[in-house]
Amino acid sequence: MKHIALPVLLALAACTAAPPPEAAPPSVEEITPEAPVTTRILSQDAAHRLRNNSGMTLQWITWDRRGEVDVRVDANGVWHLSGSQSGQDGPGRVTVDGVVTEIGADYFLLDGHVAITDTPDPGRRCAADKVWRFGVTQGRQYWRLREFEWCDDLTDYVDIYF
Repeated sequence: MKHIALPVLLALAACTAAPPPEAAPPSVEEITPEAPVTTRILSQDAAHRLRNNSGMTLQWITWDRRGEVDVRVDANGVWHLSGSQSGQDGPGRVTVDGVVTEIGADYFLLDGHVAITDTPDPGRRCAADKVWRFGVTQGRQYWRLREFEWCDDLTDYVDIYF
């Protein structure tokens, strides 16, 4: 009986031992988000073209009168892009707004918001937040949003010119 009692006593003793101390709560430094990552620039020429762009269009509004696109770089090296075009004789509007995460020789990536309202038909509402790819194809002088039918199966050409 003595041989059985010792293992039982040891097992019971382990169950009644004090639990390990809890980990200390994280310090403010541990939970504060990291500083923003800078925009990744793979082509200085393309970055220069984007910074000095000459506006934007949506084909439903007009190609003849471009809307403005503002590109600025913050103190952390993060590129911010914001632009819009509005119909001159109607309510149509396209807007883009977000952070440029990468600039390549023939493309850039925009993590942000794209919205199209009241064009080509009154009441149309398209808006989404995600990473958007704008690309240059066939030697054109603009970056075109590479998702053409992202809303209600209409083909939208959102172009930013250089």
